Parts: sequence; structure tokens; C-alpha cells
Amino acid sequence: MKETIARRLTGLAGIATAAAFMVEVPLYFIYSGSPPDTNVLARLLVGILALAFLIVFVTAFRELVKAADPAYEWVGTMAFATGLVYATITLVSSGLEAGAVIAAEHPIDPTITVSGTYILYGAIGRLMLALFLTAVGYGISRTNLLPRWTGRSAFVLAGVNLVFVPSLFFGNTPAHFYAANGWGTTALMGAILSYWMLALGISTYRSATRRAPAGPPAPQY
Repeated sequence: MKETIARRLTGLAGIATAAAFMVEVPLYFIYSGSPPDTNVLARLLVGILALAFLIVFVTAFRELVKAADPAYEWVGTMAFATGLVYATITLVSSGLEAGAVIAAEHPIDPTITVSGTYILYGAIGRLMLALFLTAVGYGISRTNLLPRWTGRSAFVLAGVNLVFVPSLFFGNTPAHFYAANGWGTTALMGAILSYWMLALGISTYRSATRRAPAGPPAPQY
């Protein structure tokens, strides 16, 4: 894949991922009690779309790193692998929540009821995302793919995610900031990721125009 095409695809996929996450996260805060099934299923559907776009992003990012500097292809592969693992475990969590909501005879709050998702969304998701962000940041900084702030911000965000890995020791109350399924561990981290992905996607897409090869020189007469 040519570098210009890889940049455009990576950028568009990042923007689409961010847009879907931005729609999903606020849906968790509309209802104070158990939300209706339509709310839960709608936010899960949007989240599934976001993860599908994320898979496209990590695949395109691997090709982008390879096109920019083949010596760092392994970094792109690591970003791809960890991003794919993160998307997979989150999709599993979404499936567990959706199944519980569909089967229940009355509205339930799956963030509390479906205990199997506590550390999938929380500690496990935070660790996988930290590894993914570290690989992305390292790939950007070593190959000069994008402005320096994109790589540095990826490292910072990776560190913030690591801070929430031990949250599995602090209960299962979603209203608590630092809990296995707390709003800080899950919703806040998702919101921050979405805005970072939006900025990264825009920067990557714009870089395709700046890096576009010039056409052949005009003939001289």
C-alpha cells in the first residue's frame, strides 16, 4: 500500500472510530437507574461500529508504518496485534451485555448485572489499550510519521490507562470513579480515547495531502 493511501485510510478510520465513540459514551449517562433496553442496545450497537472502525485503523496504521520505514514494521505489527486484542475483548463484553439485556424480562443495568465484563472493560481493557498506545507512540516518534505531539500524547494516554489497571481491587460500583467498572475506569477513559483518536485521525489525514508526491515538472521551452 502506498504511503499516501495508507495515511488517508488511517486518518479516515481514526475519525470514524472517534465519532462513533463520541456518540456512544453520552448514552451511558442519560438514565440514573436501570436504562431501557433500547438505550443499552443502541449504545452497544454504536460501540460495535466504533470497534469495527478501530480494526480498520490498526490495520491501516501497520501498513503506514511499514510504508514509512520498513525497519519499524514490527512496531506497526505490535500496534495492530494489541489494538485487535483490545477490540476483541471489548466486543466480547458487548456481546455479554447485549445477551443479558435481551434475555432479561425487565430492564437491567448491565454495567452492574453482567459481572463478567467488569475487568474486561476495566483492568484488561486498560492494559491492552496502554500497550496499543505505547506501540503507536513509539512508531510515530521513531518514523516521524506525524507531528511530535501525537507520539507524546500517545505515551501520556498509555500511562493514564496503566493507572487504572489496579481498579479491579476497588469494588463494582459504577458511580465510583476508581472501581472495576467505575465511570473513571470505563467511561472517562473511553471519552479521552475518542477525542485523542479524533485529533490523531485528522492529523493523519491532513498529512496525506502534505506528503502527496508532486507531479512531473512542466516542460521547458
